[in-house]
Amino acid sequence: MAAVVGVGRWVLHLPGCTSLKAKRRIVRSLRDRLQARFRVSAAETDFQDKWQKAEICVALVASDPSVAEALLARLDQHVGSDPRYLVVERETTLY
Repeated sequence: MAAVVGVGRWVLHLPGCTSLKAKRRIVRSLRDRLQARFRVSAAETDFQDKWQKAEICVALVASDPSVAEALLARLDQHVGSDPRYLVVERETTLY
């Protein structure tokens, strides 16, 4: 059986951020939690120069599409549960 690659992407609005330093603290916290809790690769992939906007992407490898879909759903729930930001766009893809 071939491996499945899952990719998740979230665009976030951070209304309380008044500086890049404040934004990076929140984004780094989220990225580190995703990596530690779910054992996925995670990175800030866009809007690095915007104070109140961020894009986070994760990548994972699974042996079964249903496992990848379930993990992406758990990731989406986790990302959406933080009150410091709003998820304004989300996308998941399997390859």
